Amino acid sequence: MTEPIYDKSEQLKQVQQGLLDGETVIAVYDCIGAGTGFIGLTNLRVVIQDKSFVGKRTAITSIPYGNVRSVSFLSNKSWAGQFFSSSSIAVTAGPDTFEADFRGLDKAHHVHSVILDRITR
Repeated sequence: MTEPIYDKSEQLKQVQQGLLDGETVIAVYDCIGAGTGFIGLTNLRVVIQDKSFVGKRTAITSIPYGNVRSVSFLSNKSWAGQFFSSSSIAVTAGPDTFEADFRGLDKAHHVHSVILDRITR
């Protein structure tokens, strides 16, 4: 079994505490900016910590890969032919879209690749 990739051990532990039987963590990345605290990827689902609820409440949202409609790179400027130039992604599931901003392109690329692989199987 491959060890999970993670930025912060406390975020990894939060995801591990909610694992189902047979579920394994692929990665947990810290997010920057308002709203999203982290995004976790398991072999079964995307786990997003959303800190944007009223009253300083936080939600841990689980999205089974089968419910993900799309995963997108977000950019504020022209990509000028560079498809993987963004460090932000959006995951759409049902009527909701969850955005995550990362430190570095490699994390956004890894999250995008894992989700895309799982939703196109």
